[in-house]
Amino acid sequence: MAGADGVPIKPISRRRLLAGAAGATLASLAGAGAGDADGSDQGETGLPRSGADGQQTAGQATDAADTTKSIGRPISELGSRSPHENPRRVLRTTSSGTPHEHLHGIITPSDLHYERHHAGIPNVDPANYSLLIHGMVERPLVFTLDDIKRFPSVSQVYFLECAGNFPTRATEETRPAEVAPLTSTSEWTGVPLSVLFREVGVLPEATWFLAEGQDGAVLGRSIPVEKGWDDALIAYGQNGEALRPEQGYPVRLFNPGWEGNTSVKWLRRIELSDRPFMTREETSRYTEPISDGRVRQFSFVMDARSLITSPGYPQVVEPGWIEIRGIAWSGRGKIDRVDISVDDGRTWAPADLQEPVLPKAFTRFRYLWEWDGRETAVWSRAVDETGYVQPSAQEFIAARTARSSYHHNPTTGWRIRADGSVVYRTQEWA
Repeated sequence: MAGADGVPIKPISRRRLLAGAAGATLASLAGAGAGDADGSDQGETGLPRSGADGQQTAGQATDAADTTKSIGRPISELGSRSPHENPRRVLRTTSSGTPHEHLHGIITPSDLHYERHHAGIPNVDPANYSLLIHGMVERPLVFTLDDIKRFPSVSQVYFLECAGNFPTRATEETRPAEVAPLTSTSEWTGVPLSVLFREVGVLPEATWFLAEGQDGAVLGRSIPVEKGWDDALIAYGQNGEALRPEQGYPVRLFNPGWEGNTSVKWLRRIELSDRPFMTREETSRYTEPISDGRVRQFSFVMDARSLITSPGYPQVVEPGWIEIRGIAWSGRGKIDRVDISVDDGRTWAPADLQEPVLPKAFTRFRYLWEWDGRETAVWSRAVDETGYVQPSAQEFIAARTARSSYHHNPTTGWRIRADGSVVYRTQEWA
């Protein structure tokens, strides 16, 4: 074979190629050392500087972004996100919400799990931690953190959601993370509460227990004993590590599928009784009026709900194929189906569910749709395995009244304008 000038070109063997690459690497390292010594021709990255005319000098990489031309950063004791990824929670006065549109899969990173506090985050020393279980039991006992960790543990993936998790005054500029910010899914590790119930010998007459935290609010909730015997956890782990302080370190109660405030953080005391304790958090708060003039109390279960995370404000889309994506969840079990409407709620079609589909956990859904460029709105509607169908805003208000402050779960959507801009599909809330 000959080149353009007629000079024969010698084929490059694999051995010559590898030898040349090794030599180039050694030369690069040697050059980096020399540059460090006199500070004349190396930048902070160890790469040669450009010449005076802005052109790269001999031996310099042809593209500064070519990672094959330099040694990467060394290993470290603690991993970090790529500098190109910078998700942040949505901050409010007493809470911070999960940025759903920036996440993948069903597990929420621990540092992006939503927070809701009533008196700040206490600094609990695990060496001095204890959990008292007393009241209507045969053997009142105090458990240290080491005591709890000695019991056989379980790990389960569950969502957690604040009872007040809906923007009744949303605007078109509302983002997906602001529609349902106070819900997240994690893998929770701990001891089934039923195990500790057996240790203390809960009396048959006990029908309720008080879970009390050791934060400044001393938050307490009355919980039916049946939940303790069922799937309640005394959790000390989240996503493979110890609970984070804002999630209840070192120990919290976790009630799968129930409103978040019942999963009392920084748990210090459980008292068994034959009646609810009527704490502040279940009388003046966490109750809601319903249409017949009565007030719902102890409405623990979080009903089925869905959220389209893309497209959403402030995205801009183009005519053609668009994948509608989102999450759905239900406190009653598995998500059975998610319906999608691409004509502002007039007709519906089932979306594809992404495995795994777990009970009381986020389920990802997707729906492929060809947009013709005309203005419309896209909606999602969850159906769980009990047959419960997520209501429209009108159906919700008819059942609960617009004055209700908790357990909002109406369907929500996004308006797609003719220019491709996406905004929140606002709804009347009165």
